[in-house]
Amino acid sequence: MTASQPSGAQMIVPRLSSFYELRSYDTLDSTNEEARRLAEDGAASGTLVWSVMQDEGRGRRGRAWSSPAGNLYASLILRPDCEPYTAAQLSLVAALAIHQAVATALPTPERALVKWPNDILIGGRKVAGILLESRLQTGNKLDWLIIGSGINVVTCPDDQERPATSLHDEDSGADVVKVLEDYASAFEHFYQLWLAEGFSPVRRAWLDKAHGVGEEIEVRLENETFSGVFDGLDEDGALRLQTSDGLRLVTSGDVFLPSSN
Repeated sequence: MTASQPSGAQMIVPRLSSFYELRSYDTLDSTNEEARRLAEDGAASGTLVWSVMQDEGRGRRGRAWSSPAGNLYASLILRPDCEPYTAAQLSLVAALAIHQAVATALPTPERALVKWPNDILIGGRKVAGILLESRLQTGNKLDWLIIGSGINVVTCPDDQERPATSLHDEDSGADVVKVLEDYASAFEHFYQLWLAEGFSPVRRAWLDKAHGVGEEIEVRLENETFSGVFDGLDEDGALRLQTSDGLRLVTSGDVFLPSSN
């Protein structure tokens, strides 16, 4: 691992494997934006951008992501040789890695679960989220993929529609450096598994930690809302929803359980 501190950040350097090249900062507009700048400038796969704070942090669908000091904000650049639809599976790879880091930090690790497509929950409350962004080469091949991760370590936003929590709210004494180390180690493991064996073992591991399988859920798209029974994932990572009209595959959207509305 090599480390860079362009902002003069005075941080403890995490212990990461040689898979990673760390770029650490005191503050950024967002780690995903910095990762995008680095990727477009040729940064290698494994470049990991970490910032103490973000001024313009964002989540899925352009939602603001509260980014005070004490929580984890990190974005990883990857350059897998695959089609874009296959690379989307890496959201679930990242979710497994964050789940493992979160569960490791908790006194009751079984309370941590993953929620499709890219949230990690503790007791039904969101503790972490993931944002994927990518650029294509000519011929619809992937140039680079960025996996942005936010984990509420010390604080969490007050959001009534999407109740949140933090590791400290859940009686964890974890600090952001340890969480980053655990996440990075777990991500490398699951990523190498995905590269070597494909999505199948990742799918099995994800379903073993999934929230709401077999339950009635609501899916909200930009212009449509519908419900059905969450019937797991298909072989590519799409959500299987058994509706009154039959099986429906969902590749994007927000999922809500009745208890979390």
